[in-house]
Amino acid sequence: MKIAVDAMGGDFAPEQIVFGALRAAKTIDCEIVLVGNEARLRSLLDKERDWKKLPITVHPASEVIGMDEHPADAVRQKKDSSVVVATRLVRDGVCDAVISAGSTGAAVTAAQLILKRIRGIKRPAIATPIPTPKGVTLLLDSGANVDSKPLHLLQSALMGSIYSELIFGAEEPRVGLLNIGEEETKGDELVKETYPLLQSMTTVNFVGNAEGRDVPKGNFDVVVCDGFVGNVVLKFGEGLAKTIGRLVKDEVKGSGFFTKLGAFLIKPALMRLAKKLDVTEYGGAPLLGVDGCCIISHGSSNAKAICSAIRVANDFARSKVLDRIRDAIVKEEMLRNDVEEN
Repeated sequence: MKIAVDAMGGDFAPEQIVFGALRAAKTIDCEIVLVGNEARLRSLLDKERDWKKLPITVHPASEVIGMDEHPADAVRQKKDSSVVVATRLVRDGVCDAVISAGSTGAAVTAAQLILKRIRGIKRPAIATPIPTPKGVTLLLDSGANVDSKPLHLLQSALMGSIYSELIFGAEEPRVGLLNIGEEETKGDELVKETYPLLQSMTTVNFVGNAEGRDVPKGNFDVVVCDGFVGNVVLKFGEGLAKTIGRLVKDEVKGSGFFTKLGAFLIKPALMRLAKKLDVTEYGGAPLLGVDGCCIISHGSSNAKAICSAIRVANDFARSKVLDRIRDAIVKEEMLRNDVEEN
């Protein structure tokens, strides 16, 4: 497997991207292609002794798309930007997957324009894995589409279910529709219209509405929602986790001897819990629905997160996720046509 990495995208690019790639090259069975400013990337790689013996190569790209640029305009105008070049490598069959921690909008746009969508898929969705005490809950869409229609949620449910099964090993993944209550009659027009359509699908194990608290509890394997809502849920969860961690540290620092001793004694257990709930263990979220393997990483990804993203991309590329999505879309074609007509 060859994984193309947008080495210039992200808050800590290219340093953390390169260091993450070096870590991955030592532990993951794949070849890594770093795309970006060749001179700058090679100067960073040279800090690693004997890096040329590792399965890493550099592919030049002279431009970078900034976070503040309009995604569609930037992708069309900056043909030699790192994310565009990396995505073209997948389209041309040179690489098997692409990773970017840069502008999410640019990465999604590049994937749609260059890789195209799987036949029958109307809009792709970002499927973000959220660690829970029971394993992983896949939340989608978490930001690719902010104005969804019932058809988009149905296709998200289908794609998320397949990904959860093949990548996370969930048997008959439990799919939930994010709502403000368990009752079928609750919610806005979008979710009320989507609910019965999900019930009628033959390729999805739809088990009902999921409330916000169900997401971190892991009561569902897949939770489907509009991209606007999903992104808010995701960012709120990230912020809450960081705030709680900071508050706990502050309380321990300002406490007496016995509190600090107690914290010291339970530190191993807390470390194991932190590792289990660490989002950097997953590194990135697949963009499902495009005709190729594309992983969207967080803008603040460090070397550990990039290494994890490369592992995710490698697993994705080796799986049959895309083939299964194509087959499932064909099986649900009657439902798809009915929804489109309505």
